[in-house]
Amino acid sequence: MNSLRELILRELVTRCATAVTPAPVLRFPTIPVTREASPALLLFIEGDTITAHANALVDRQLIVRLVALARGDDAFDTADRLVVAAHAALMADTNLGGLALGLREIDCEWDAEDADAGAATTPARYEIRYRTLAADLTRHG
Repeated sequence: MNSLRELILRELVTRCATAVTPAPVLRFPTIPVTREASPALLLFIEGDTITAHANALVDRQLIVRLVALARGDDAFDTADRLVVAAHAALMADTNLGGLALGLREIDCEWDAEDADAGAATTPARYEIRYRTLAADLTRHG
């Protein structure tokens, strides 16, 4: 059985993949994304923090970063459209089908890289709150 954290991450990938098709959603890519694979939406996990303990319950805060990557003359427009679509998919149900207590946007940035054929990236960060049992990461608390 997978942890709630893993189920939440899989749900994020599924929702984003549906929203940004045909662009791929790549979870924690370990190699650079090729020109042929862009535009793409990248998912990174920045951390999972325990925010409170109450008896046998543990409140957790998962921070994820979605990075829209696009190249070319319309890179900023393309990256922006990916972020808009992914954001709408995530915010449509901030409890992620009952997996989370809540999801909220933290911030968004813009970056361009002239050295890489006009690549543009738009990272958007989200906080996902969820609760587990102290002794079992697979069960809701």
